[in-house]
Amino acid sequence: MNNSVTNTGRLLWAGLRALLVLTVVCGVLYPLAVTGIAQGVFPGRANGSEIRADGKVVGSSLIGQAYNLPLKKGQETPEPDLKWFQGRPQNGLGTNSVNTQYNLILSGATNRSGDNKDLIDWVTAAKKAVIKDNSVNGYTVKPSDVPADAVTSSGSGLDPDISPQYADIQVHRVAEKNGLPVAQVQKLVDEHTDGRTLGFIGEPRVNVLELNIALKELVAKN
Repeated sequence: MNNSVTNTGRLLWAGLRALLVLTVVCGVLYPLAVTGIAQGVFPGRANGSEIRADGKVVGSSLIGQAYNLPLKKGQETPEPDLKWFQGRPQNGLGTNSVNTQYNLILSGATNRSGDNKDLIDWVTAAKKAVIKDNSVNGYTVKPSDVPADAVTSSGSGLDPDISPQYADIQVHRVAEKNGLPVAQVQKLVDEHTDGRTLGFIGEPRVNVLELNIALKELVAKN
């Protein structure tokens, strides 16, 4: 009996020591080491890839933002503020989701099949809106000019980037709304177009937040 109690006590003490050691190593030392290495090697990414403007954090290069006008009385969906470059559609998890306006509570795709009526209606409506919004005096957007990312949300619904093709068809509209020469705005897009990662991974892309910050600075100078 005494031997049984003694053995049980030894096992419990050994288990408690293992728990304490693993808690310190895995719960304190390892996180501190990883955090320290991350802050030393790539602090920007470790801190959320923050983007700053006017001395304050205005977003992350990894998360898309909406550029809309304030809701009017009776409106359920805000209208886009057309003086800014617009990102991808914000359907996220669907029209009834809390993620419809780049809300960071949830992220995910619409999970609709290619022949789903809701998805077809969304894409059709988005394409008409892109053509209408970006066709200005002296420049008309053709249906064939509209790229896929202009009418579909990303897998997460939070994509911060658009294709150079989508940025290009917005240039004339942005220039007109802000009273800028088209050439200046086009140059801005070209300067903020990133190529494929390592030259072969992914597609060329334009970060919408960074582009709009540069646009704001350009408008201020003019």
